[in-house]
Amino acid sequence: MTPDTRESETISEARPPTAASDQSELHELLTVDEVAALLKVGRSWVYERTRSRKTDRGLRLPHLKVGKYLRFDPAAVRRFLAKAARNS
Repeated sequence: MTPDTRESETISEARPPTAASDQSELHELLTVDEVAALLKVGRSWVYERTRSRKTDRGLRLPHLKVGKYLRFDPAAVRRFLAKAARNS
């Protein structure tokens, strides 16, 4: 194996997933309205639980910011609920 071959193998291994698999994963992200409907709470409750000033770090609803929009990973929301249920 030549050094050039090793380098090309390393580069190919480090490539990100294809766009098709990224789109299926992004399709899974929830909006504020969807999280509010899922939890049967108002949108304002969801926004309050994502703000850092009013909520302890461990009690914040995990979220991603996409520009000015909030998005939520369903698995992270489930973990948040499980943790909240254990603490109450």
